[in-house]
Amino acid sequence: MVYFIYFNFTDALNIVILKKMNSGGLMMKKVLLLLANGFEAVEASVFTDVIGWNKYEGDGSTDLITVGLRDKLKCTWNFTVIPEMTVDEINLEDFDALAIPGGFEEAGFYQDAYSEEFLNIIREFDKTGKIIASICVGALPVGKSGVLKGRYGTTYNLGEGKRQKQLSEFGVKVLSDEAIVIDNNIITSYNPSTAFDVAFKLLELLTSKENCNNVKKLMGFI
Repeated sequence: MVYFIYFNFTDALNIVILKKMNSGGLMMKKVLLLLANGFEAVEASVFTDVIGWNKYEGDGSTDLITVGLRDKLKCTWNFTVIPEMTVDEINLEDFDALAIPGGFEEAGFYQDAYSEEFLNIIREFDKTGKIIASICVGALPVGKSGVLKGRYGTTYNLGEGKRQKQLSEFGVKVLSDEAIVIDNNIITSYNPSTAFDVAFKLLELLTSKENCNNVKKLMGFI
């Protein structure tokens, strides 16, 4: 790993800024995987796998950090996870994209996902136009944060449309029959079956379609 150094002049001060680059000279892109208590492990794992495969087998330009509001999290099906960092330990400016898996209400997902601490992270990423990729009901905190108001999105599409109705109540223009909806920098999807597609789309946006297809091929998807 090497670092690219450049200079920026602010208020007559010469500020040295370090940007991490991979051995091939590509700027490293960091993904913040934001985990709420009660998240679905399978929806989180697609991000860790796709970004991880690219790190070691693709162009090597991506990295992912798992982050939670607490130092130990329990998944929907009682799988216990220790995130690499908690939200009070991170600097949002270090990250290029945000990934949010969904979870179950019965497992306490919305207690974390609807907290101001969680919602403020979403707002900060959108404020700077960074990619926000969510799966299934991971779209609901995105909607609740206000960043999708007046924009297009989707969320869990079964169960009589309960979750899609909730998303629309946040002012989102819900496209109920679309599996994946991309509105500018925000990706939403309608159920767990879309998980790998969302993760691959995130990789494509961070790198390139050619690189993404190469990783897909290496993972056996094409």
